[in-house]
Amino acid sequence: MILIAGPFRSGTGDDPELLARNLARLEEAAWPIFRSGHLPMIGEWVALPVLRGAGGKTVTDPVAEEVMYPTADRLLHHCDAVLRLPGESTGADQDVAIALSRGLAVYHRVEDIPGYQAA
Repeated sequence: MILIAGPFRSGTGDDPELLARNLARLEEAAWPIFRSGHLPMIGEWVALPVLRGAGGKTVTDPVAEEVMYPTADRLLHHCDAVLRLPGESTGADQDVAIALSRGLAVYHRVEDIPGYQAA
């Protein structure tokens, strides 16, 4: 399982349309990772439903602090690697630091992932 890490909230001003655009950018890496024999994972795929279950409506709700970053930390206990996409992101940088501290591989290009197959 490879965690896709990159900008989600960064530079969006928490505008829902810009958040959705950033999530779509993260999701663009999902198919190439899957096609290469791995299982892609994005923290927001898990965190956003959990946030809603906790009563949060947006990523700015106070409960989001208890959900968003901790979700990625928990996911990284189950991941084999991280794909760090370009762009400024405190959360993605934190994911990389956690991955490195746990001895996980960190890739910066999908083409560097073992088994990568061009379309």
